[in-house]
Order: sequence, then C-alpha cells, then structure tokens
Amino acid sequence: MTNKIAQSVAAALAGVQDGATVLIGGFGTAGIPGELIDGLIEQGARDLTVVNNNAGNADAGLAALLKTGRVRKIICSFPRQVDSWVFDELYRSGQLELELVPQGNLAERLRAAGAGIGAFFCPTAYGTELAKGKETREINGRQYVLEYPIHGDVALIKAERGDRWGNLTYRMSARNFGPVMAMAAKYTVATVHEVVELGALDPEAIVTPGIFVSQIVRIERVATQAGGFKKSAWNRPPGQKEQA
Repeated sequence: MTNKIAQSVAAALAGVQDGATVLIGGFGTAGIPGELIDGLIEQGARDLTVVNNNAGNADAGLAALLKTGRVRKIICSFPRQVDSWVFDELYRSGQLELELVPQGNLAERLRAAGAGIGAFFCPTAYGTELAKGKETREINGRQYVLEYPIHGDVALIKAERGDRWGNLTYRMSARNFGPVMAMAAKYTVATVHEVVELGALDPEAIVTPGIFVSQIVRIERVATQAGGFKKSAWNRPPGQKEQA
C-alpha cells in the first residue's frame, strides 16, 4: 500500500546528501517551508546549492540556513532586500556564490527540468551581463539566449492539503514555485496542514500529482507576520494573534 506520509521532518530529510542541489519553494515569505528548512539545518548536510526566489529574510528560514555556512551557492532572482543582511554579509565576504537568474527564467528553467527539456531559447537578459558567455541566436528577427534546466536533488515545498499518495493542493500564493520544483527534483518533501483520505481531493483541483512527491509531513498552523487567513494583519484588533 502506497503511503508517503512521513512520521517526522527528520525522517523525511534523513537521506539528504552533502553537495545536494536543494530547491526551496516560496515567494518572499509566502509558501516558505520553514519547518523543512529548520529540519535541513538540524540534519546537517553541507556544501549545498540552494535554489529559491530570494536569498532569505532576516535571521529565520532560508537566512538561518545560509548563516550555518553550509550553503556553497545560491541561485535566485532577488538576493537583496531590506532584511537580507545574512546574504549580504556572506556574499560580500566571498563565502557564498551567487547565480542571479531573472524570475521568469528561473521558473521556466525549473519547469524545463520537470518536462524533460534539454534547453530552450529565451529573450530575457539578451545584451546584459547575465547573458555573458551564453549562446545566443536570432529567431524571427529577435535575439534569444540559450538557457538550461535547473535540476534538483531535493525539493522542499509547502502545500495546504495532501493524501497518502502524495497528491497536493495549495493555498493561494503559497503555491508559487512548489509545483515546478516538485517536478524538477529527484526527491520531493512537502509539508501540509491537513492529511485527507484518498478520494477527498477533487481530481480536478489537485495541482501536484503524487507521482512527483516522495514524502509529506503534516505540520500545525502557526501565526504569520502578515496576510494569513485574515484579510489584513493591520486590521486585527490589538492583542489578537493571526492564525495561518
């Protein structure tokens, strides 16, 4: 009987190897698999290449992983933000390698990996430093840059609901890079807030089929900084905590 429900985050991440390329979902702070990142820190894998939309916020989550010194390289679109001081320090001191990728290219390179596409031509970045050293080609009068897929050894993503086969649904913008990262990785771990019985998920609503998921871990809902299930964190009555 297929059962992809892991007993713990530690059990789900036990096999992550040193030198792995780890795809981590999230857009800003939406859909960040914080529990899995914390679990990866505890697990201890080193010399990692991390792929994410940004390079972490403040001192938690991805920033905390970078702070351990166990990430060799980060591939992302938005490395610098007002609270990206961990990345800034590591990058400026030469302790962290950066590959800057336009956000659309990042999504398409991940999608290409999952779809089995060997490479593709994209107009983004032509004529800039990001295209330096890459093959270019004129197609129908427009210049394009050759881009290659980003394959992951491991993907860590956050979903909303899942079943024991690994089928997943997401909540709003928490979906972001999760589906393409699940397809692009050899081994995918997803956290869910709810594990449901087989058949409870409408097949038409399943975003990530279980064939792309290796393990799921149920986690509790926790308070978030903003957004969550309420229309606005700013509209909460004084002293009331937001649940997400």
